Amino acid sequence: MIKIQIPQTDISIKQRKQQAEEGEHEIPSICGFIDLHEIPRDKAGIFMFFNKDDELLFTGKARKLRQRVKKHLEDSVSPVKNHRAEIYRIDVCIVDDPTDREIYETYIINELKAKYNIDKVFFR
Repeated sequence: MIKIQIPQTDISIKQRKQQAEEGEHEIPSICGFIDLHEIPRDKAGIFMFFNKDDELLFTGKARKLRQRVKKHLEDSVSPVKNHRAEIYRIDVCIVDDPTDREIYETYIINELKAKYNIDKVFFR
């Protein structure tokens, strides 16, 4: 039997407002997130969107994590486009191997019962 575990979270960011000090530039917010710069631009992995109750809303994989996360927060065709207001926390796991990303994504969707993933769902 194969034993799969959810990979360790490398980066976790939450919605927050900037506490700007005098003379400091305002960081533009995307859906309430101002720390998207912490997500590596050139790394591959898995991302997970959670609500305030730590319920998994959506998970996905990407070769370029920051670009994909931003696309889901801004794009008009994203599966979470009507639910962006629910997203409170974004967790990112760096996973270089594409086969591992595919396996982890499917496992996470089904193990944590992702609310808005429609593909790769076996629990419904």
